Amino acid sequence: MAEPRRGGARRYRFAEGPAALALRVPEAPDSQHGTHVWPCAVVLAQYLWAHRSSLPGKRVLEVGAGVSLPGLVAAKCGAEVILSDGEELPRCLRSCRRSCLANGLPRLPVLGLTWGRLAPALLALGPLDIILGSDVFFDPKDFEDLLTTVYYLLEKNPHAQFWTTYQVRSADWSIEALLCKWKLKTVRVPLHTFGADQERLASSSLPGRHTIEMMIISLARSDGT
Repeated sequence: MAEPRRGGARRYRFAEGPAALALRVPEAPDSQHGTHVWPCAVVLAQYLWAHRSSLPGKRVLEVGAGVSLPGLVAAKCGAEVILSDGEELPRCLRSCRRSCLANGLPRLPVLGLTWGRLAPALLALGPLDIILGSDVFFDPKDFEDLLTTVYYLLEKNPHAQFWTTYQVRSADWSIEALLCKWKLKTVRVPLHTFGADQERLASSSLPGRHTIEMMIISLARSDGT
């Protein structure tokens, strides 16, 4: 995908002018979630790179992280990052840890967090500024559990935002009713505003011709705005 594999990893390189960031992401040669970089992850990572000057000191949680490309970019740009994936998905959690080790971030916390479950690890999380999620709106049966967890975190951190990218797979899938139910609002971010309206990002072949959208979700105010 990005550059040729070196020891089972692919290299992703973000650049703007003289500034550049290269990451090595260990990937498994299969299509399972959590084992390789998906198109949405490169787009979200590009958004983080484009906004890198705002990241130092920000407290960031990536949900459904898998190989964790967005979280790695945030960490390398100075954010205080926690990576997470389903506590019942040990392979995904191993992917998080391998990515950290491959990029000199061995102390980055990795948590097992299952959406929709108020587990001790979720309850013990400290203050957050940003929640990240790439392609987490993949299976409609998970949408409500995900937004339940996001709502809990935003209620606990009212000024935080959920930065997420998703791949358009069906015109019949929508989260609008759930956003209304959980009193959340969304702002769509055009890809061209952060240089992601291209078929090839970060020296890779991703996102290709997939239709990817970016949105920022936050708590709606009492007047619904």
